[in-house]
Amino acid sequence: MGRINAQRVVLGGLAAGVVLNILQALIGGLLTARDFEAALAALGKAIPQTPAMMAYYVGLGFVLGIVLVWTYAAIRPRFGPGPRTAIIAGLAVWVAMGLINALAEAPMGIMPMRLHVLMNVAWLIELPLATLVGAWVYREEA
Repeated sequence: MGRINAQRVVLGGLAAGVVLNILQALIGGLLTARDFEAALAALGKAIPQTPAMMAYYVGLGFVLGIVLVWTYAAIRPRFGPGPRTAIIAGLAVWVAMGLINALAEAPMGIMPMRLHVLMNVAWLIELPLATLVGAWVYREEA
């Protein structure tokens, strides 16, 4: 087993982050925006739509992209290179980030169940797709 190519993890992660940010803007904007705003309004909160807030979330998308590609690189020696492993990595991060979080938060009733389901369906699509793109960029060192 070789070492993880950190430079390619970052490059692949940035590519995955581009995919995540585009899909979040499209899917999140179309699928969950109204539900999320309504849930926050019910709590007496609102999302500040400032350039700084948008930059923050775009930055998080790139960090998540790097985590996705790092996960792919970490499991690649066991599962082999390729799309199947990228999808497994994306699904593993989805379980750890999305599904477990939703299962932990749902009983509290802070957000409606519909919103948890919509967000997790979106992530279930977004994370494996972004990982596929990032894995395509990733290469082991020679």
